[in-house]
Amino acid sequence: MPVKLNESLSILISAEEIQEKIKELSQKIEADYGDEPILLLGVLKGSLHFISDLGRLLSSQTTVDFVQVSSYGSGKSSTGVVQIRKDLDVNIEGLNVLIVEDIVDTGTTLSHLRELLGTRRPKSLKVVALLSKPEARKHQTQVEYVGFEIPNEFVVGYGLDYGERFRNLPYIAILHEG
Repeated sequence: MPVKLNESLSILISAEEIQEKIKELSQKIEADYGDEPILLLGVLKGSLHFISDLGRLLSSQTTVDFVQVSSYGSGKSSTGVVQIRKDLDVNIEGLNVLIVEDIVDTGTTLSHLRELLGTRRPKSLKVVALLSKPEARKHQTQVEYVGFEIPNEFVVGYGLDYGERFRNLPYIAILHEG
């Protein structure tokens, strides 16, 4: 049950719950990859806090790179058009690539990204998403590691924004109309 902060925000997932879930995810990832090196590929800008906290918990050999992909613009719903705004800086051929996503809702962006990266012949290509909105899914795409399944609400905080605002919140909150 969300905790109402004010007229526009209700906390859905606390900062403590987020950190505990990231710890669980890191343990699952390490169990699956063992000593294999992993490239953590953060999807900017929303994954910033998540990739930072996750990366610190992984003891395996990790490197980090980023892509910036957008299907939202400045609104609350996907435009359906995926744009690559920043591509990877490294060649991923033969690497274990773990895409680090803040949220998977319609699946449009992730589906496009998986398809694009798959053509670059990585050794493995998996996804870890802090949040998933199954009710919003329009494209079925595989997500190997999911932190929280959430209702089909617009959320902000812990890297997620609305018009570049609210990214700095240490928790995930529902942004209400108003």
